[in-house]
Amino acid sequence: MKKILISTFAISALLLNVSCDTDFDTDVKDVVVTSGEANFSKYVSLGNSLTSGYRDGALYLDGQNESYPSMIAMQMKLAGGGDFKQPLMPNNVGGFNNLPGFSGKLVLSVVNGSLTPVPSAPAAALDNISSGAPYQNLGIPGAKSFHLGIASYGSLNPFYARFSTGVSPVAAAVAQNPTFFSLWIGNNDILSYATSGGTNSTTTGGVTTYTPAVVQTGNINPATYGSNDISDPNVVASSINSYVTALTANGAKGVIANIPSVTAIPFFTTVPYNPLTPAALGANLNTLNTSLYGPLKQALTAFGAGDRINLLSSTSSNPVLIRDVSLTNLSAQLTAALTPSLGAATAAAFGQIYGQARQATAEDYILLTTRAVIGSTNPNAPASINVYGISYPLENQHVLSKTEAANVTTAMTAYNTSIKSIADAKGLAFVDANAKMVELNSQSGILYDGIRYTAKFVTGGAFSLDGVHLTGRGYAIIANEFIKAINAKYKSTLPQVNPNNYSGVKFP
Repeated sequence: MKKILISTFAISALLLNVSCDTDFDTDVKDVVVTSGEANFSKYVSLGNSLTSGYRDGALYLDGQNESYPSMIAMQMKLAGGGDFKQPLMPNNVGGFNNLPGFSGKLVLSVVNGSLTPVPSAPAAALDNISSGAPYQNLGIPGAKSFHLGIASYGSLNPFYARFSTGVSPVAAAVAQNPTFFSLWIGNNDILSYATSGGTNSTTTGGVTTYTPAVVQTGNINPATYGSNDISDPNVVASSINSYVTALTANGAKGVIANIPSVTAIPFFTTVPYNPLTPAALGANLNTLNTSLYGPLKQALTAFGAGDRINLLSSTSSNPVLIRDVSLTNLSAQLTAALTPSLGAATAAAFGQIYGQARQATAEDYILLTTRAVIGSTNPNAPASINVYGISYPLENQHVLSKTEAANVTTAMTAYNTSIKSIADAKGLAFVDANAKMVELNSQSGILYDGIRYTAKFVTGGAFSLDGVHLTGRGYAIIANEFIKAINAKYKSTLPQVNPNNYSGVKFP
């Protein structure tokens, strides 16, 4: 990953109290703790990585011990709650050294004088702790909405394989006869599409369609439902409704949360669309305008697409060059137009490379992982036009374009409409996680006992080093949203937790 510069001022801002204000609204810490109309004696939680305590790109012991369900369970114990057991990892690094793609947690290390998140080596092989079941935290990294209902999900996901007893996660929860449950699922139904830059296997506006009937029979085939596909909103709604129906069948009460906008998290907001400063481009700026941007703009203008490319500015920051697969491909037209001046072979290369190229706008999202790509070279491109983001377009997997971002927003809106309807129909407490994320992503952020939290990468305090998952402090903020919703719905008086008592980003 590209270096992350953390200033002394930014670090100080994390440590100093700047105000006596607090966002502990409607806190009940000075009130006698009661369960109200709820029964917390057997609490189970269902969800994905956010529920498990995943952070820094891995599932590891410290993160699990600061999962938001474990914080809620701790407060529930004050009102008659029972034990809350989690499928804890055997180490504090994470990863599986006998499986590809499961590295250990990210840590900040000094690389060439700058702080940089670096993945750790995986600490151990995949273990099996199913003999310790039942577990009350059924948060599974990577789980999509429909996955929680698949009996064979352990064969598809090693995180569930660790503690699966051969039944679906929902069946494992129902078998415990819970008196109270929390359910937060659906993030991954759009997240994998977004973090892959909108690349997926089968698309209809980004969405792969399955009928609710197929979902209810548990016959979704992961081989045909691509890992990066946006789930059909009907699938998400049907899945969540079926889970809630099963969980409430014996009178259990619960709380469910909606899906926050993934484009509000640091993975999408850290790298600006226009990071190319005149100073960084230096003498290349004029050369690029003369030999590349100028001729491209002239040729594209002839085809009514001159707005795709503008000359680089010598006074302000410039946008990166991207490939937008939603654009009409003008490769053939560009090849023909440039052949007289560049020759057939060079014109063909230009046409192929720039047929769907344009400069990014503020409506596009450059992925956090893309910062390591910008300015690197593509060995397969001609040497004169091989610099990613400058003379060679960033490919689809490096950018969530405005069209792809709209696909995400459309699906999220549909998911959230259904989740709120299900909560209302079943009489459940409801957490507007999306609204809390908007608040966290605002310039003012969220203030707790003088410490301000924002969605700013690393220095904001709420998000871990992967830019997607929260720190212990961030999970505490979420735990409080669940607690407030539970108290409001069931007249309980569970005290909130203090996010400042939990861990943030660890500096070397």
